[in-house]
Amino acid sequence: MTHAPQIFDRAALLRHRRRARPDDLFLQQLAVDEVKDRLSLVNRTFKSVAIVAGFPEIWQANFPRAKLVTDSETLDLTAGAHDLVIHAMCLHWANDPVGQVIQCRRALLPDGLFLGVLLGGRTLHELRAVLTDAESRASGGISPRVSPMAEIREAGGLLQRAGLNLPVADSQVSVAKYRSLTHLMHDLRDMGESNALTTRLRRATAPGVFKMAQALYRDEFATEDGYLPATFELICLTGWSPDDSQPKPLRPGSARTRLADALGSKESKLSD
Repeated sequence: MTHAPQIFDRAALLRHRRRARPDDLFLQQLAVDEVKDRLSLVNRTFKSVAIVAGFPEIWQANFPRAKLVTDSETLDLTAGAHDLVIHAMCLHWANDPVGQVIQCRRALLPDGLFLGVLLGGRTLHELRAVLTDAESRASGGISPRVSPMAEIREAGGLLQRAGLNLPVADSQVSVAKYRSLTHLMHDLRDMGESNALTTRLRRATAPGVFKMAQALYRDEFATEDGYLPATFELICLTGWSPDDSQPKPLRPGSARTRLADALGSKESKLSD
């Protein structure tokens, strides 16, 4: 059995989550609201819900009948037991995101819904840029400081690789404003979203890096009212466990109507 590369330090991630402040989990609340909006558009009542979460309290408060599961490498899910599985703001911390979605798919009943919410690639792009620039100027090199996050196309590919049908991936962007770089980094700490990369710098940062990063942030991104914007991209993934009742694509060559007739246009041959 092969193991996924350990991109993230699980012990560090859990420490960060324990230090998080319950009143500062606005990203989790954004995800809760997004999930509720998505479910309101599905014409179905779900009777057996499981939620994979790093912050179970906020999800349990909003889905009191759901089974809450920690986002460990092996999920505590029973095969074929649920008609809805929500992966709640953990996939961007997963060393094996495909494996996580596969386990969720296996836990679904036929025609059950998988719904995943995670941070996407545009998240904190401003912070990533200024820290990279400042560190390269100050020390002549860079260290990993902001987690790699999936672009929406890559995230959508997880659904197909996991064997889910009718896959849909989309995203929304929220921008928060901060007084300073220190304010932003403290907020990330209070949300449990601090750097947990296995390859993160383990020694003191070179003098002047954060001061330079603060200046670069203001020069390149500051708003008219002097605040520092921080982008958070929330990607939402939906897919259904296979079932014979689901619509299927037609076989190539099986169409009975010409495209030109359907479009009400005149068909003509291509010139040589």
